[in-house]
Amino acid sequence: MREGKPYLRARTGVIVRLGGWSLVEFAQTFLGGYAIARALDAGFLAGSPRTGLLWLAVAAVVTLPAALATRGVFARLADLVEPLRDGLVRRAAARAIGTALTAPTAAGTRSVSQVTHQSEIARDGWAGLVLSLRSFVFTAAGALAGMAALSPRLLLVVLPPLLLGFGLFLATLIPMAARQRAYLGADEDFAAHAGRTAGALRDIAAAGAAGRTVTEAERLAGAQAAAARSLARWAAVRIIALAVCGRLPPLLLLLAAPWLMRHGLTSGALMGAFVYLTQALAPALHSLLTMLGTAGGRLIVVLDRFTGPAPLPPGPEDRAAPPAYRKPAAGSTAPPPTAELRSVTFAYGPAARPVLDRLDLLLRPGDHLAVVGPSGSGKSTLAAVLAGVVPPTGGEVRWLGRPAAGLEPTSVRTLLPQQAYVFTGTLRDNLRYLRPGAGEPEMAETVAAIGLEPLLARLGGLDAPLDPARLSPGDRQLIALGRAHLTPAPLLILDEATSHLDPRAEARAEAALAGRAGTLVVIAHRLSSAARAGRVLVMDGTRTAYGTPAELLAESALYRDLTGHWSPASPAAPPSP
Repeated sequence: MREGKPYLRARTGVIVRLGGWSLVEFAQTFLGGYAIARALDAGFLAGSPRTGLLWLAVAAVVTLPAALATRGVFARLADLVEPLRDGLVRRAAARAIGTALTAPTAAGTRSVSQVTHQSEIARDGWAGLVLSLRSFVFTAAGALAGMAALSPRLLLVVLPPLLLGFGLFLATLIPMAARQRAYLGADEDFAAHAGRTAGALRDIAAAGAAGRTVTEAERLAGAQAAAARSLARWAAVRIIALAVCGRLPPLLLLLAAPWLMRHGLTSGALMGAFVYLTQALAPALHSLLTMLGTAGGRLIVVLDRFTGPAPLPPGPEDRAAPPAYRKPAAGSTAPPPTAELRSVTFAYGPAARPVLDRLDLLLRPGDHLAVVGPSGSGKSTLAAVLAGVVPPTGGEVRWLGRPAAGLEPTSVRTLLPQQAYVFTGTLRDNLRYLRPGAGEPEMAETVAAIGLEPLLARLGGLDAPLDPARLSPGDRQLIALGRAHLTPAPLLILDEATSHLDPRAEARAEAALAGRAGTLVVIAHRLSSAARAGRVLVMDGTRTAYGTPAELLAESALYRDLTGHWSPASPAAPPSP
């Protein structure tokens, strides 16, 4: 209610227009029963068939504007319903992104259910509730006003069972909401388990944990089924409330007919009352109670799960942001290491086999490290942990001598994945994306160092429009490499970021990036990258070897095996000087 009131207040005009179109329904209901009563009393029973037919014609004519009113109601309904769904989707997305950035280990698949399933439940439930409540209010008002116009004593017979059934129904709302909440919770738990299982199939198979995974899935499915059965039992209680509201009033009216007739009720008025009850009030009440009992209960529970502020990540001003690294002057105190891994362990689940196991790594300013190994050996995982994209499950990552968790990542490192990000704009905008204040001398230096001159000429200059869809994967990687060359971040991590370049272009780009102030880490796509690096880290699962290329040729059998597939004469060799 706290959040719903401002939402409705902001759409007062829509609600007023919706009510205006609904007045047609009020008039149709009132005249429908009243005209039939008058057709009998003043027409057919009074010996005037012409008068009776005229009143029946009135009852028929009032149904004609119904189509126009329905069109107007649905046009206004969209203005009231669609913003709710859009707002819920935005809130779920903001909460998911905020959780992923502030507490990655707490992120799950709950937001997937909220965006794809629960927001649709809320939209459909809200639309159905508005339609049913609107129809009931104006139909009930028309029917009760019509019976009061025919004979006020009719209300003494009809209102008590209506109020009794409605009260019994309202008494079930809280228990039903609790059962609905339990059902949605079980649905989210099962979805979260399915998501974890899908992402860890390889580890489950390797660890022989298939039986345990199936048992857990069966337990969650059983909990979801039990919640659904409990919900169904309470739904049965509501059938009684619907019977009291919808079936009891006509029965009581029949039983009370002799008493009413003795007190002046006419046959036409009695027939009109039955028309009001069976053709207007009962269907509207049944629709409302059914909607409240199904979609209404789900709506309350779903909205409860969306309420509350979305946890957004702290801004850069809330986190320590060190100045860009600069090479120290001769004779000055040595700066702290650019990056450091201290006994870092990482696994993709509590029982999963570690990808990194107590790995120590020290990277100083000016270091150029190449990481090589077979596919699936953990190279990209190392890049993600070193860049702070995922937190380690053990040990510590440090940047510039401080814990990485307390620093703003974009001020320390730049990570280039294999799929380069290029946006619509100009080449200048793309290159300056990480350093908006870069001037013309820096831009010219980057273009020359990375080898962007052919691309620049083909596009028509730095300020020519750029369409990412018209660029080749290699062009996009060159632009991303130029962006990395301009950034002041002291740590550059290339995760196969040159895979679409030819060997000569790759060698030129790596040489340019290694020559800038800072530290370069290359997840190697070709072994030629290792030959150019000062140090090489060989990964084979949790087994690693570290040293210069020459040292590793002598000490690492895996490195010798890897280099056995490459020689200076092969196409992947670096260009000769």
